[in-house]
Amino acid sequence: MKYLARTAAGRPLLGDEEGFVPLATAGFESVSAALPAAARGELPAPGGKPARRVPAERIAFGLPIALESVGKLWGIGLNYEEHAGDLGEARPKEPASFMKPRTAVTGPGGPVRLPPSERTDRVTAEAELAVLLGRTASDVEEPDDVIAGYLPVIDMTAEDVLERNPRFLTRAKSFDTFLVLGSTIAVPDSPPAFDEREVRTVRNDETVAENTMENMLFSPRELVAFHSRVMTLEPGDLLSTGTPGAGVIAAGDRVRAEVEGIGSVEAEVV
Repeated sequence: MKYLARTAAGRPLLGDEEGFVPLATAGFESVSAALPAAARGELPAPGGKPARRVPAERIAFGLPIALESVGKLWGIGLNYEEHAGDLGEARPKEPASFMKPRTAVTGPGGPVRLPPSERTDRVTAEAELAVLLGRTASDVEEPDDVIAGYLPVIDMTAEDVLERNPRFLTRAKSFDTFLVLGSTIAVPDSPPAFDEREVRTVRNDETVAENTMENMLFSPRELVAFHSRVMTLEPGDLLSTGTPGAGVIAAGDRVRAEVEGIGSVEAEVV
């Protein structure tokens, strides 16, 4: 597994389990410039580069890709059958997708800023696996050579807004800081078989929801192929694959998304 990341100061990095080196040593000036190579399986390993690896615990990470390079943000609702049942919804026959604005994005650690209570007084946080796309494509048959990598995200919803009317979904999802991106983009050496890997929503160190990815109604690859038939996919587009469940959050909480084999991300709620 390789990793793409950026420091809190915006310096791009290339890493593996042993640590990180400047991405420039691999010939790329930015993470966004490396995404096509990652999608093609041509991202070099950091070993042998003319720089000493720095362990991850010694790095202050920021957004893994520059905000201006983030593209379309897709979310998927009700992609775990148990979560659909919890919400009293029928299992969808097609992906129940929605979009979020780039202004909803914040980096690891957050903070997630709750809107004033007169706008929403019940916000939930949801752990998800996200897919980052690395190449321009449409009508995709083989999505693996379009996917640059994977990362954990925390998606927020103003549940009381959504409950008033399901057509308010975009507004309920679009407040500033309502999408926390993990610090590193995991770039597998071969297409991953997620199957039994778990996704967990954790609030104040208590797991409030968890499930295995084999229980997704639509796999990450199926979601990429489906949406490529709706619109042209571009490098930097991000597709969150749905949550096993959500937890209500309040100021002072810490919420964490854990995606087994990919990573975790935590944010403070203020």
